[in-house]
Amino acid sequence: MKIGALSRQAEVPVETIRYYEKIGLMPPPERGENGYRSYRQDHLDRLLFIRRCRNLDMAQDEIRELIRLAENPTADCSEVDALLERHLHHVRARLRELASLEGILVNLQRACATPGTIQECGILGGLSAEIGRVANAQSPSAEHNHVPGTHGNGNT
Repeated sequence: MKIGALSRQAEVPVETIRYYEKIGLMPPPERGENGYRSYRQDHLDRLLFIRRCRNLDMAQDEIRELIRLAENPTADCSEVDALLERHLHHVRARLRELASLEGILVNLQRACATPGTIQECGILGGLSAEIGRVANAQSPSAEHNHVPGTHGNGNT
């Protein structure tokens, strides 16, 4: 199948498929005499696997490791379990961070309970104060802050 058909079936943009090929998450497709990529069912299966992992907010390195482990189906699955445990620990830490963030946002929103001018805006004033407070008291987890698809290791 061509890349457009693969994209439609997996519901993944063509650019993402090419990117996954470039970084080695997807095996390279065969090329026809016309130079077009030709994908097989195993490409679709891999792409769906990657998509499911990304939906679970796994980083590329985690997905790469799962793919590596899956290539040895008779091996002990303890490494897969350990990887998932680490990811679950990260998700739980992120949930705590998001709950804290929610509290801060609720407090900021309460600071502007009455209409007024921008100069009197409690939200903007609170943001300025919050930025200074956060900069002076970086939490230990700040170095492990999570942007979707990363785990503080610079990989997306």
